[in-house]
Amino acid sequence: MQVRCRIGDTLMGGEILPDHVIHTDAAPNAIGPYSQAIQTDTMVYTAGQVGFDPATSKMVDGGIEEQTHRALTNIKAILEAAGTSMERVVKTTVFMTDLGQFSAMNQVYATFFSSNPPARSTVEVSALPAGALLEIEAVAQR
Repeated sequence: MQVRCRIGDTLMGGEILPDHVIHTDAAPNAIGPYSQAIQTDTMVYTAGQVGFDPATSKMVDGGIEEQTHRALTNIKAILEAAGTSMERVVKTTVFMTDLGQFSAMNQVYATFFSSNPPARSTVEVSALPAGALLEIEAVAQR
């Protein structure tokens, strides 16, 4: 697992310093000009994660349950690379292409946040990258 970050660095003059960029091989590489996550002195902001398997760079087989599990597993890996954890997540946003699958997503989501779940927004969108059924982003305390 590769991690690029240093604890204690600060944002200077509004710029994101290279040491604030979080990257781990345990989550899919960014497919565009963005980082897996950015950390500040107190918070970690993840990019949205879909159901890509980092080992294959392909969408996991299955439906909403499998994609939810993979997206949250990716977030967990990114947060751990930043030195924090799922227990420190304060807010998530879930983007879904079909809110009719909310209950199935929610059942898997609950296994990652069994006690003191974070605040969450869930919205339906018309489409997501690579035909994903959902995308999840998180904000966590360091």
